[in-house]
Amino acid sequence: MKKIFNLFAIFIFFIGSAQLSNIADGESITFRIHYGFLNAGTANLTTQKTNYKGVPHLYAKGTGATTGAVKAFFKVEDLYESFINVETGLPSFYVRNVREGGYRQHFETVFNHDNNTLILTDKKEPANGSKVIKSVKGVQDMLSCFYYLRSKTPDELKTGTVINMNVWIDDEMFPFQLKVVGTEDLKTKFGTINCLKIIPSVKSGRVFKEKEGVTMWVSNDANHIPMLLKAELAVGSLKASIDDIKNVKYPLKFSK
Repeated sequence: MKKIFNLFAIFIFFIGSAQLSNIADGESITFRIHYGFLNAGTANLTTQKTNYKGVPHLYAKGTGATTGAVKAFFKVEDLYESFINVETGLPSFYVRNVREGGYRQHFETVFNHDNNTLILTDKKEPANGSKVIKSVKGVQDMLSCFYYLRSKTPDELKTGTVINMNVWIDDEMFPFQLKVVGTEDLKTKFGTINCLKIIPSVKSGRVFKEKEGVTMWVSNDANHIPMLLKAELAVGSLKASIDDIKNVKYPLKFSK
């Protein structure tokens, strides 16, 4: 399940700042995850308007879990949390707390965008304390980048756009490049919807089968909601499809 959130992060980052005015309080988006022919699990993203250190923020939470037969032999319980400044679109505080089989990790990150540093705290038992790490301007975390993409206008996501990016994943900074390659009508369980087709360039070998083995379809409207993600992994393939949508700010235009 860790990989699915990593994949979201890969596509969804844009350097700069933007107000998160198009994200509704109480929004919920759920994805059904398939590994090959197996129904492997679910991932859910929710939002809540709040204050962090007295400043208006969007609290975003992402959860992931295996289901059915997959859960019987590989149990996953992942939690991601981010407090995102609604004026800048940049994260202030980020949590990654995951249990995946025998793997356990719990990190907390505090971002200081004024001097481009962050404080990483290892909360896993036994905890390894905190350290200050040099960052880069406009860095996003794995959840904040998701909502930052969605704050962009259609004019900022035109076909042919190529964008370089930096995103904080786990306990490291990763550079990626993203390309908007066109539009496409996509069939979903709710009907057909016009989408932007987005491809990131990623390093092959460790996770991905090829340099451009990942493709994502995002609703071509003011919501910019991911509808489908496909990835050819080093071993097998992964797909995440939209399963439930609640409380989005703008009506989605599905056709039968």
